[in-house]
Amino acid sequence: MKKKLTATDTLGLSIPERIQLAEDIWDTVAAEAESVELTEGEKKIIDERLEAYHQNPDLGSPWEDVYKRTVSK
Repeated sequence: MKKKLTATDTLGLSIPERIQLAEDIWDTVAAEAESVELTEGEKKIIDERLEAYHQNPDLGSPWEDVYKRTVSK
C-alpha cells in the first residue's frame, strides 16, 4: 500500500526541491487538462468576458502593466 504524501511531508525538502515538485505536479495536471470539464456557469462567464472584450478591446491593461502593479506593492 502506498503512503499518501501530504503538504507537510514536503516541508523537509529544500526550496528548489519543492519548486521542482510543484512543477512536476503541474506537468501531470497539464497533461490531462483536456479531461477537465467546465461547468455551464464557468462557460457562461468565459463567454460574457470574451464578448465584453470584443465590444471594448482597449479597456483593461496589458499583462506587463498588471504584473508591475502587482509586484510593486
